[in-house]
Amino acid sequence: MEPSLVALVDEARQLLLAKWGKAAQWVAAAPGRVNVIGEHTDYNEGFVLPMAIDRHVVVAGTLFDGGSTAEIWSGAVGEGVSMPLAAAPPLTEPRWASYIQGVVAGFRERGIPVPAFRAVIVSDVPLGGGLSSSAALEVAMATFLEGVTRTALFRHDKARLCRRAEQDYAGVPCGVMDQLASVMGQDSGPLLIDCRDESVVPVPFDHDATVLLIANSNVKHSLGDGAYARRRAECQEAAERLGVASLRDVTPEQVEQAASRLGPLLLKRARHVVTENARTVAVAQALPEGRFARAGTLMYESHRSLRDDYEVSVAEIDLLVKLAEEIGTSGGVFGSRMTGGGFGGCTVSLVRADSAGSIAQVLSAGYEKATGRVLTTFVARPASGARLLDPPSNGPEDEGRRS
Repeated sequence: MEPSLVALVDEARQLLLAKWGKAAQWVAAAPGRVNVIGEHTDYNEGFVLPMAIDRHVVVAGTLFDGGSTAEIWSGAVGEGVSMPLAAAPPLTEPRWASYIQGVVAGFRERGIPVPAFRAVIVSDVPLGGGLSSSAALEVAMATFLEGVTRTALFRHDKARLCRRAEQDYAGVPCGVMDQLASVMGQDSGPLLIDCRDESVVPVPFDHDATVLLIANSNVKHSLGDGAYARRRAECQEAAERLGVASLRDVTPEQVEQAASRLGPLLLKRARHVVTENARTVAVAQALPEGRFARAGTLMYESHRSLRDDYEVSVAEIDLLVKLAEEIGTSGGVFGSRMTGGGFGGCTVSLVRADSAGSIAQVLSAGYEKATGRVLTTFVARPASGARLLDPPSNGPEDEGRRS
């Protein structure tokens, strides 16, 4: 287990003991993810290349005689909630609790009763940074509930359950990428996910020589404020005008030929999606072969497309990509792009491992000088997917016990 995860687990155990005087019966962990490339393609049935990272959400808890309620305390935000386990309207406050409520509802819909429990949540996944803190929370809670209910979901079904929790209870019309990455992550590298059939192919690369450097702009984003939903609706309208079920079904050439039918806005949205699909497949081919310069070039192209055609970047993120590009391959940077839904958050840069520290310093100095903001950086190592850390005999490794 990663040292950072060991510390989180200990923090969760101690918090549960301090809060309710009980030792944890179950501890579950789920990783955040960084998307190497393939942004806003998941809900268009396209390709994505996320990597589960060594930043986690941990849930520790125990049963209690509380009737049909759950008591949950979030150490990440310093607040708690008492939540009915029976069917209830989606919570509006606190917002983080709506994700958990949606996960509980998913178990209930599958005929799996959830008994009263108390739990604490701790996390080192940056909130609002585009590293899927919400998916990690959903998946960690679902994994915890597998222990509590002594069931094991198929991994794809667990990801779908968590996606629906985010869609129906948090109001974010997301695809399944984030949840699949958190459930199925591998410590060898990212996963190429085909979001049409939800197939998952590991994409290993030499992450001792080359690493992913995350730079958190500390400009917070929220995908529940409507911008994400508008982009999704625009893509659906573009597909309808093109006469296809999804933008996955058209080529860049077909999009350009339909420019008059689409109009300027939808042309840009569709162009991003179809070119991003091609870039994602190409990066998945380049990384295992060690063609890091090629992968990096495609990452820069992805960022320009997200900035200009999809219009989801912000000035601070554009600055970070520009600073990385100025360092260049001679300084150890192969490529850089925004990652996540956009409107703030983080960049991901493919860099030489032996240069990561000096690159982070240059980025931090340039960013603070230009914006007055402090940059947070860290190297993201690939991580395994969600798991019960103290599982009973029927932990989630026994995949398929319940579908």
